[in-house]
Amino acid sequence: MNRDPITLLKLGVICWAEWRQENAVASPDLSELNLEGFDLEGGDFSQVNFSKANLAEANLQTANLQAANLSLANLQAANLNRAVLLDANLVGANLKEAVLEQADLRNANLVGTSLRGTHLQEGELANANLVGADLLAANLRRANLSEANLESANLHAALLIEAYLYTVNFHKANLSKTHLNGAYLVRANLSQATLYGTDFRWSNLSQVNLQGADLAQANLRGANLRGANLENANLEGAILPDGTIHP
Repeated sequence: MNRDPITLLKLGVICWAEWRQENAVASPDLSELNLEGFDLEGGDFSQVNFSKANLAEANLQTANLQAANLSLANLQAANLNRAVLLDANLVGANLKEAVLEQADLRNANLVGTSLRGTHLQEGELANANLVGADLLAANLRRANLSEANLESANLHAALLIEAYLYTVNFHKANLSKTHLNGAYLVRANLSQATLYGTDFRWSNLSQVNLQGADLAQANLRGANLRGANLENANLEGAILPDGTIHP
């Protein structure tokens, strides 16, 4: 970069856009920079390298981060409302308590990412890779996670009310005490998942794979289990669709 990137970004996203237009740098390197609290709203950061950067509490509302490298970046409490993170690399990033409402995270790589208490209401996460991600108490109400991979992810006490979870892979995931009221889980894989005390009221679980899952104390009142595979599942104390309690 001809100019100090910190100075350039302090001048605002308009100056940043002008610099990108004048300099043919496909993937600008902003790795390991301290950008805590910076106002970067609406900026074009597509394909930018933010690896290990500190973006805690930064304002990235509506920013374009398509195909950006945010691996191991600190985005704690950052504002990413309606941001575009399509195909972004967020492996190992810290997104605790970040706000990503209506953000586009389709095809994003979030392996091992910390999303504790993150706000992802109505987010687009179709085909996202969330293997081993920590989503404890995250809010994913009405989010679209169709075909996403959440194998071994931690979703304890997360909110997935009315979420679209078609064919999602939850194999060995922890969804204990998770709220899935009214969620669409058709053909999802919940084999060997921990579903202790999970709220499935009025959810669509048709053709779901629940082989070996722990559904003890789960609430399945009004749920659609047509064609579901419950082989070797533990239903001890669970409330069944008709309201009866499994012994």
